[in-house]
Amino acid sequence: MYIFSIVIVVVSNMIYHVCQKSAPQNANPFTALFAAYLTAIVMSFIAFYCYKTDESFIQSFKHLNWTSIILGLSIVGLELGYFLAYRAGWNLSTGSLVANITLAVLLVPIGIIFFKESFDLTKVLGAIFCIIGLFLINK
Repeated sequence: MYIFSIVIVVVSNMIYHVCQKSAPQNANPFTALFAAYLTAIVMSFIAFYCYKTDESFIQSFKHLNWTSIILGLSIVGLELGYFLAYRAGWNLSTGSLVANITLAVLLVPIGIIFFKESFDLTKVLGAIFCIIGLFLINK
């Protein structure tokens, strides 16, 4: 599951970015988001019944907290941001790279401060190379 989960993320992200970049220029971004989320809702509802649990769909909501709502808001921002970035002319090859490297660098202090993650010299060097890469990509 350790490797398989990352494979799902990578493959899904590749499909995601190709679809975002290929979206029609005249499409309303919120209509596109609505269609995407409607598809996600239907797939999630179907997948719920494939996941072994002793609770009904309605009962399973009792385990949720504020994070699901904030996650939903952040997903809308993420989707809209990429939609607008590609529409504004970002290349598929660099738009995602710039966003993800920036994200990775910004998550370092959050991981260290709030989740007590370790950050050794190798990781510091990796982050420095990412920042240098961001500079070179945007030059």
